[in-house]
Amino acid sequence: MTVSWTPPVLAGEMVTLRPIRADDATALWEGLNDPESRRMAGFTKEYTQEAVAQWAAEVAQVEGRFDWATTTDGETILGRISLKAVDLVASRAEIRVLTLPGHRGRGYGREAIMLVLRFAFGRPDEGGLGLHRVGLEVLSINPRAAALYQSLGFVVEGRRREVIGDGDGERFADAIEMGMLDDEYPAARDSWA
Repeated sequence: MTVSWTPPVLAGEMVTLRPIRADDATALWEGLNDPESRRMAGFTKEYTQEAVAQWAAEVAQVEGRFDWATTTDGETILGRISLKAVDLVASRAEIRVLTLPGHRGRGYGREAIMLVLRFAFGRPDEGGLGLHRVGLEVLSINPRAAALYQSLGFVVEGRRREVIGDGDGERFADAIEMGMLDDEYPAARDSWA
């Protein structure tokens, strides 16, 4: 299957997902350096503003992934959602979500995930990827995100114990692996209504 790696615009009731642009870099950099975002996502790498600017300018054409800005109006960025490690032969991908401070808890991330799942599991002849599996990883210190993913239909598949230090170096967080299969998606989608 031939696929364009430029992310399509995906519109919902509350959010519009559009490809990441170079002018999103400052907001993304601020989100990546927010202490709560860093802790909940397990970011250990420091991101410079220049590196994020370069990534934002180039990512819309990177093969094997789709990266969207989560917006309410197509312009103002509220976060980012990615479908990464897209393998069309193995028919799988992974979701990664970042909601910027000040925009959490309002349902934006939930709707963004729903839109990306519709794209991921959608039929290729209707603009989707037709994937078999979409997975994700959430840290045990982020039970709010884990509950969100489960409410959307993701199934806990496993747990990698103590994969990342949490703060002082004496405590560690587990990584909870979750996934959704194409035959689980219709029931999950129907439960969202």
